[in-house]
Amino acid sequence: MRCARLLAFGLLTLLAGCGSLRLPGLAPAEAPVAAPEPAPEPTPTPSPAAPAARAAVPYTHPPDAVPRVAAIPQGAPNLPYEIKGELYDPENTDVPMTERGIASWYGRPFHGRRTASGEVYDMNAMTAAHKTMPLPSYAVVRNPKNRREVVVRVNDRGPFKNGRIIDLSRAAARKLGITGVATVELRRLTHPEIRSGAWKLPAQRMADASPTE
Repeated sequence: MRCARLLAFGLLTLLAGCGSLRLPGLAPAEAPVAAPEPAPEPTPTPSPAAPAARAAVPYTHPPDAVPRVAAIPQGAPNLPYEIKGELYDPENTDVPMTERGIASWYGRPFHGRRTASGEVYDMNAMTAAHKTMPLPSYAVVRNPKNRREVVVRVNDRGPFKNGRIIDLSRAAARKLGITGVATVELRRLTHPEIRSGAWKLPAQRMADASPTE
């Protein structure tokens, strides 16, 4: 009987000890399970930097027209023509011409259109229009107020307003310092002058006969 009690006591002791044993690789039942770490927030992509404002490019005047000897057509655009009831008879030979009078200018509304000579008008080129000068021609135009001079290629007809002797391209007017209308002196360069290069001498540019009104 006593042996039976001792055997039962030993068995209870063994079972109590087994309750505190931990098997390898297994966590105890009461151990808290770690919560998963939150995913990192995505890093915002920086917005592309706005392009820096471009610095204003200062306006630079185009170079003067370079005179060249060119044949003068005996037909258009040097035939007589009529505008607003007035008849004009252009020169068709290499004649000298000097004038003093009012100059105006024409720009964007005519840019890209055909001129009387058939060339495309470019308001940024050094050109001009004249009512009777043979086309094409080259002329020296001088602003006596500020003494600026330009050389232009005359390739169009106009201006058709009383008292005006030449219509300058926008570029030529800018270079002469003309924003509206102004009094100018002009002289057509003849073929001998162009060949010899005498027109390049400042003292010879406007030295000619008295301008005709």
